[in-house]
Amino acid sequence: MKKKFRKVAKDKKTGVAKKYLSGAKNKGAKASEIKSTAEAYKKGQFIDIKAVSKSRTKQDGSKKKTTVRSRRKKSKS
Repeated sequence: MKKKFRKVAKDKKTGVAKKYLSGAKNKGAKASEIKSTAEAYKKGQFIDIKAVSKSRTKQDGSKKKTTVRSRRKKSKS
């Protein structure tokens, strides 16, 4: 017997799962990037992982906070 998987909520325009597009600035661009990467993967073509990662972080809608690190003074013992 074949294993059944639960149906996932998908975006009507693109057909990509909604959870992958949530929080994106441009959902169409992110969906097209996901689809093109998936197609290349299925064909066995080279995928530039750095470029994919950069593209997906650029699409991310959340703002990143930069942390300021303070220098610790070493105690003499």
